[in-house]
Parts: sequence; structure tokens; C-alpha cells
Amino acid sequence: MMRGFSYVTMTTMPSPSLVGNLWQQRMDGLREYEVVRDGNVFRTSFTNNFLYTSEYEQARQQLGAFREKYDGIPLSRIFSGKEKSTEAGVCFHISNNSEIPLPVFDSERYQQDLLTDLTLVKGIGEATCRRLKARGYVQISDLIHHPKYRSHAYQIMEQLNLNNSLQIMDCVGNRHAKSHPLILGAAGLHEPEDFVFLDIETMGLFSRPIILFGVGVVAHSRFFVHQYLVRDIEEELPALLATLDHLSDGNPGLVTFNGKSFDFPYFTDRLAYYGISQHNRIPHFDVLHFSRRRWKGRYPSLRLSALEEEILGVSRQGDIPGQMVPEFYEDYLRTRNCGPLVPIIEHNRQDVVSLARLFFFLLGETYGC
Repeated sequence: MMRGFSYVTMTTMPSPSLVGNLWQQRMDGLREYEVVRDGNVFRTSFTNNFLYTSEYEQARQQLGAFREKYDGIPLSRIFSGKEKSTEAGVCFHISNNSEIPLPVFDSERYQQDLLTDLTLVKGIGEATCRRLKARGYVQISDLIHHPKYRSHAYQIMEQLNLNNSLQIMDCVGNRHAKSHPLILGAAGLHEPEDFVFLDIETMGLFSRPIILFGVGVVAHSRFFVHQYLVRDIEEELPALLATLDHLSDGNPGLVTFNGKSFDFPYFTDRLAYYGISQHNRIPHFDVLHFSRRRWKGRYPSLRLSALEEEILGVSRQGDIPGQMVPEFYEDYLRTRNCGPLVPIIEHNRQDVVSLARLFFFLLGETYGC
């Protein structure tokens, strides 16, 4: 069995008020995107972090509309949530659930693909693999009797423990790309209830607070989205701990979209900021990697919002650009009008749901019965 994600708390931890003051000083005047003229394709080739003028102006109009619609209405009346208590204080917890299609995993086919991939053995490439199979070495176990490859084959057979997906992912990843189908297939060794789907909303790209944590889990054949909202920056630590509880419970597998590069490192950096270190690796499936392998060149964009429309048939209405989440949130902090929080929360919720649906779709397409 795999070990879960655990953590220890260090002795030095910034006080909540100090965190809020330091954050506010660093946030003022910092915008991590630029607005470019519609159709300025040449300019946008220098960076992906941009908005067209029309997108920016539409979002600003939306901000005004949300302010007006929800003026004077408390958060508890907009969302059916409640305060979540942790050892570091409280944050606001929003929960909802929906149905989600789950694939039936073909474990026998996956096991057969693993055992017949002779290239997992050090020193064997595609050409050598074909020659060996022509000579009767069909499975890795057959190579245990080969004079040259037997020691490496024996090591691989020990690593291909079907009770340990992380070990299999490491073994395959040493010989193949991280987006290889055998790595995705390792997810089928888990039950759907083992997965934690994570998506975060932040105040920027670098070392700024996380303002909303979206966590998806499967339970009782339903998909539950738990969102931990930071109503004030002092609530970031409680929200971090509430999210960490999901990753520390049992033997989870983590699923993200671009989370190996952004969400998870950002999450652990924020833990470290508060003096919390974590250890014990868990299987991490980054859906962006598998999506690139499957659909690169087929669709103009591989963003989650684009793939959900192309693959899942989901078309978002009134969604705000992710680059403008910090501005909407800062407007909420300044005015205490909860309206700007509404599109942030809905954007995050849809990200988590689409992440899970896309992940299970890819797994079913690759190793479904």
C-alpha cells in the first residue's frame, strides 16, 4: 500500500496579521499580464500571459455588474457554505456535488502492456525489443534467463508491483516520457475514491497568497467539490490546512492540470512560508501532459477551458479570465462587496469538475473496457 501525504509543523510561523500586512505591501500596483490590441498576433508571440483589449474590457464590465447585483448581500446568502475550523483558525467552506462518468479499467490489458514492454529494461531500445521478441523473449520475465539482460530484467520485475502505482510510474518514467500511456494507466490501479483533484486560485504567479482552494473527490458514486475560500488573507493558513487534510487522508493519488509546474509547487511553497514541511510522495497525474500527447496539433489551444469545450462539450458562460482573478479579489477586499467573488468561485468549481471529467475520459479512452 502507498503512503499518504503527511506533514510536520515547524516552530517559526508568521502571525496572521503580519502575513496580511506583508501581502498588501507587495500586491499594490503589481499586474502580471498585459493588455494587447485585438488581433495583435505578433505581440502575443512573446508571452502567453496577456489579454486582448476586448477580453479585458468585458471583464471590467462584468466586475461592475457583479458589484451591483450582490451589493449588500452577505457571502452566506450567495453560497450555501459554512465556516471550516482548523487548528490555525477558520476559512469558508463551500461544497456541492454532481454525477460524473467513471471508466471501467481493463487491468489485465494494462498488466499485459507493462510486462511486454521490454524497453523498460535498461539497454533495450525499440530495435532490440523487436529482435528479442522474434527470438521468443515476449515478456520481461522471459529476460530473466537472458545472459545479458537478466539482472536488469529481474530488477524491473521487482519494481512492477501492481499494488504500488508510484513505483510503476517511476519505473516507466525512467524509460519513457512522463506522458506515456503506461504512466496514465497506473491510475487504474486506484479506486476512483483514491483521487484528489486540486486546482487553486492565487493572487499572482509568484509567492503571493492562495485565495481559493478547489478540491474534488469521488464518494458514494458522486463527485464532490470542496472549496476553501480565504475571506481575508489571515485565512490562508486555515484553508491550506483544510486542503492538506484531503491529501493526508488514506492513500490518495493527486490529479491536476499543469499542477506539476504550478499548482502543487505553489501549494507546497505556501506551506513552507508558514513553516510547514511535507514529505512522502504520492502519485501525481498531470492531465496537461497526457492532453498534449493526445491532442497536440489537433486543437488550437490545450487550455483546460478549451479542452472541456472540444472534448466534453462544456461551454462556459460569463467566465472571467484567470489573469484577472487577483483584481476581482482585490476589489472584494477593498469594498467588502462579495459580488467579485462569485465568478472566481464558479471559475474554480468548473475547473475542478472539468479536470476530473477529462482525467477519467483519458483513462477510459486509454485503458477502458
